[in-house]
Amino acid sequence: MRFSRSSRRWQIAGVGAVAVALVGVGLGVASADETAPTVNCPAVADQLGTIPAQSQAEIERNLALLNTQIDEANKRLAASNGKAGFSAQNSVIGPLKDKRGSTIDRMLISIGRHATAPKLDTQALATCTLNEDGGAPTPEKTVVAPADPAAGGNDAGGDAGGEQAISCPAVAGELGTVPASAQAEIERNLALLNTQIDEANKRLVSSAGEGGKNFVQNAILGPLKDKRVATINRMLTAIGRTATKPVLDVDTLATCSLGAAADPEPTAVETADPADPADGAASGDVATVNCPAVSGLPSIPAEAADEVSRNLALLDTQIAEANARIASTLGQGGPNFVQNAILGPLEDKRVATLNRIETAIGRHAAKPEGLEKFAPCSLNE
Repeated sequence: MRFSRSSRRWQIAGVGAVAVALVGVGLGVASADETAPTVNCPAVADQLGTIPAQSQAEIERNLALLNTQIDEANKRLAASNGKAGFSAQNSVIGPLKDKRGSTIDRMLISIGRHATAPKLDTQALATCTLNEDGGAPTPEKTVVAPADPAAGGNDAGGDAGGEQAISCPAVAGELGTVPASAQAEIERNLALLNTQIDEANKRLVSSAGEGGKNFVQNAILGPLKDKRVATINRMLTAIGRTATKPVLDVDTLATCSLGAAADPEPTAVETADPADPADGAASGDVATVNCPAVSGLPSIPAEAADEVSRNLALLDTQIAEANARIASTLGQGGPNFVQNAILGPLEDKRVATLNRIETAIGRHAAKPEGLEKFAPCSLNE
């Protein structure tokens, strides 16, 4: 195939033009890299105000994270600068705003756990712009000064701290005479009331100077009231199992305030005297349970002998426990107390034990039926 001289001249000119164009593009890219834009973001640290000491470490971590996010955004801008179709707003500025918004919110939440969170325009602080001419951004400060409790920078609830302490209503004297069966549980819970007050007083001292005017109420007195309500209700339930439950104003007894240190809650209670007829006890000898002996069992297979023997012994143990319960609760409850609290549960236990005996025999021989007839017991007055 032949080419004319004219065609060759056009080819040479075309190659030269392409070469010039490529050099021009290369120069343009190099120039663009040298002037890659950088992000310009509002400072956040100075807007946070005084930081509670408990939040200092978390705040400083998140301020450092803001710097990391800016560095990553600048690297993305430099790597993508000059690329066709690249949008700094969509690919860098927008995602950066979302990350900063989340980070700023975490800092506000951290502060709000221990003090009044500052009211900031998070959207404005999260929004960055472009420095078209490039240049290093001013880094975010990552060291903050925590509140000084001794300086009273934050009001921890009026006069909290100093000579003040938690003062709570006494509960023990409101319970009346406690059934002997409930004594141990009542005294444990009265001691727990003292522990709760001690813990609240320690929190009061350690958090002096923190939070706003409602800090002590929201962070100390409120949670203490909830704990006391649960503890007082447990005591009322323990009494109510074997005697008439006292009717108390639990809300008032559970509510504490700030004042002078109060005497600790008494942890010893007066119990009912089982021998005193005035307490509803019957005079004379203590009654015992009368349960039928298990009889008429078939020949016990050797494989079931041990299990049957264990359960027959368990029936005797259950009778002994019932008799001990009668003695320890003498004079408690109403006329149906023994039936409902002792004989009824005893019958249930005996039914389960007798059923186990039937099952043990039935695995190796004909299963005996109807042993439940030996379950009901009566009272030997």
